[in-house]
Amino acid sequence: MTLTQLRHLVAIVDCGLNISLAAERVHATQPGLSKHLRHLEEELGFSMFNRRGRNLESLTHVGGRVLESARMILAEVDSIRSVVATMHSVTRTMLRIATTHTQARYALPATIGALSQRYPSLSVHLQPTADALLIDVLDSDGADIAIVSTSGGPPQTNGLALPAYRWHRVALVPREHAFAKLSRPLTLDELAKVPLISYDSSLKPDSSLRQIFEKAGLHPQIAMTAGDADLIKTYVNAGLGVGILAEMALLPADSEHLHALPADHLFPTCTTWIVLRRESPLREQALEFVAQFAPHLDRAQVGQALGSGIDLSSQWPVAPYWRHPGSETGQVVPFPARGAHR
Repeated sequence: MTLTQLRHLVAIVDCGLNISLAAERVHATQPGLSKHLRHLEEELGFSMFNRRGRNLESLTHVGGRVLESARMILAEVDSIRSVVATMHSVTRTMLRIATTHTQARYALPATIGALSQRYPSLSVHLQPTADALLIDVLDSDGADIAIVSTSGGPPQTNGLALPAYRWHRVALVPREHAFAKLSRPLTLDELAKVPLISYDSSLKPDSSLRQIFEKAGLHPQIAMTAGDADLIKTYVNAGLGVGILAEMALLPADSEHLHALPADHLFPTCTTWIVLRRESPLREQALEFVAQFAPHLDRAQVGQALGSGIDLSSQWPVAPYWRHPGSETGQVVPFPARGAHR
């Protein structure tokens, strides 16, 4: 059970059981809201609403009791936030960024460096967080910024999601591996026949990696998972399997022992999003972070969206790719370092 689920339950009731209207109020999609409600009901083991077909008709008895508790919990959370926000406005000089190891290790250093130069007294705290928990950490005031990656649309959040850059996955093997000698693109069928090493999220039923295999009638052999891209590379080098990881995690030094094969023809393009809390007391520092990490976004427009709560997602420019289009050999050419444009 999460605070986001409770907020969505309250929003549905306050909007007269109109899921479309509730989704607009909490800046979520209708399918996302329905999914959160379904997960809440599955966890509690009770239906929150009486239904006719797909329409919600009324609260069940249990739903009414849960609603009362949800309102009290959210009121207490708001009270705590009010107290903490007051203290932050006087004492806090720390910008909290919830992110994965890959983003923290490979994508953020230049931006953090530029931000520190702009605000010498600012302390930046990177919070290593599992993919599935990033939005909950942000929405519960555990962070000011979350760096989230998806293979579909923007993440469902109460905050403001901004497209930072797009990227592809690569298949990584030892240099002596048979795949390293291929003169043609790697196939999904070939990957399904070997042990794979990938991120922890690969174990989830809704993992995009799993879904691609299942759609093709194949079953991936996930031999090992890790939240740390460096660990994936270590165990690929040890011969435990073929790594499937983000292209950002590749370094020039890796080519001494490892060989990367393009996999953008096999797996969907991913997008990394900057998600900002709308009520963060460090608004200017957050806007500067966006300016450094995603310079294609207009700072004034981001500030307007952050302050107004208006959904401007359709107006954001298309995010650039992490690397320039690769050659036929799949050589990775890093995108110009973020944070280095000023």
